[in-house]
Amino acid sequence: MPAPRTLLPRSTPATSGMSSRSIAAMLDRLEAQSIECHSIMVVRHGHVVAEGWWAPYTADRPHLLYSLTKSFTSVAVGLAIADGLLSLDDRVVDVLPDHVPADLSEQGRRLTVHHLLSMTTGHRTDSLAEAWRREPGDLVKGFLRVPFPEPEGTRHAYDNATTFVLARMVERVTGRGLPELLDERLFQPMGVDHAEWDRVASGAAFGFHGLHLTTEAVAAFGELLLRGGLCGDRRLVPREWVELATRRHIDTRPFEDGSGNADYLRGYGYQFWVSRHGYHGDGSFGQQFVVVPSHDLVVVATGAHTQAQALLDAIWECLLPGMDDAGSTRDDEILADRLRRLSLVPVPGSAAPERSVKARLDGSSEDSALPDGTTVIADPVDGGWLLRLGPLLNVQVGHGEWRESSPLGRPVVAAGAWQGDSFVADLYVITTPHRVRLVVDADAGTAVATWNIVPLTGPSLEVHVRSPLMTRPDVA
Repeated sequence: MPAPRTLLPRSTPATSGMSSRSIAAMLDRLEAQSIECHSIMVVRHGHVVAEGWWAPYTADRPHLLYSLTKSFTSVAVGLAIADGLLSLDDRVVDVLPDHVPADLSEQGRRLTVHHLLSMTTGHRTDSLAEAWRREPGDLVKGFLRVPFPEPEGTRHAYDNATTFVLARMVERVTGRGLPELLDERLFQPMGVDHAEWDRVASGAAFGFHGLHLTTEAVAAFGELLLRGGLCGDRRLVPREWVELATRRHIDTRPFEDGSGNADYLRGYGYQFWVSRHGYHGDGSFGQQFVVVPSHDLVVVATGAHTQAQALLDAIWECLLPGMDDAGSTRDDEILADRLRRLSLVPVPGSAAPERSVKARLDGSSEDSALPDGTTVIADPVDGGWLLRLGPLLNVQVGHGEWRESSPLGRPVVAAGAWQGDSFVADLYVITTPHRVRLVVDADAGTAVATWNIVPLTGPSLEVHVRSPLMTRPDVA
């Protein structure tokens, strides 16, 4: 894959007036807490001063952003409002009248763009699963049919379906699909030519999830917001919208599990979270961008973990103390070398170049990536293996290195080894946070294939290696 166009200029921490040791301290903290990152990028004064990818993840790969997508949908809403096609007071029932259930409550009829953006429609929890259950063919109608136990505008509840409805409203008033609108008005002017979108079964973009971008594209988006909607000297987003969308509109509530969430109790904007220092966008399993206007700073990270607050803490407690405390060029060189060598650990073990194995998969586990009974065959090929998973999935696996294949359209990068009488391989769905660990017991003739983190759109590996991914909108 060719390298994407460079979107931001480069510099060094010392030149930008900050200490590279503070960036190293942030990396130390993340490693000490076993937080799996796939990329990190630090932008100061408009310049990338530190960037790194944990192999096999690379700079040219778009990465699934999960709910960080919502912040891009917010910008699409802002563009429609700036064009005079939509307003914060416009009601769902007026913009999408063909999706209104006949028995809609009076509160449902009052819901506006503002309520959707701030997630204050009156639901107490995410309505997505219930909305889908009630109306499998029309999520907008299903959302309106889920009861609203709280008055609108009074309580924030993180609710994926609100953003789905916003996306459909934008599409209705603009006459453009959400991806096409953002390509024309945002991505192309920014120089981003690789945005990918997962879609629901109808072909519509989720809106609340499913955007794939490179780390640098997300950083350039954060920098665009930091500059009040300017990309160079070209205005792409109204300053008024950036300021409105990124400020607090409603108080937020503690998570149900009581987990540490200091930066999730600062309030919610219009599809942005307010932070202790600035604001941030957040996607499941470690997809985050953080904008800190007071330090002219943008930080982006992708990964595969469930410790979003810990990443923010590392930024505040390790990185921010190094602002305006320039280190030495030698420190910069040490950091740059460390960032170049970042890697996840390939599967250890031997190659056993003459050994093949065939097994039957046990798919009884809830986190199984393949159906029960799937035939698994691994044959040695060119210092690695050709892995056959049922009739459709043929995956190249390297030994001591990652090999890439695209069995159904989306790339998979894999490495494996023999460990005694077990063949073990990690299969990275490389444009997502997710990978499958395959373990084949040669003596027993059985295998298991489990996810590191089960994708929110379901456990089927076959679904996730198709491009574009198309599924029902069942993200939890």
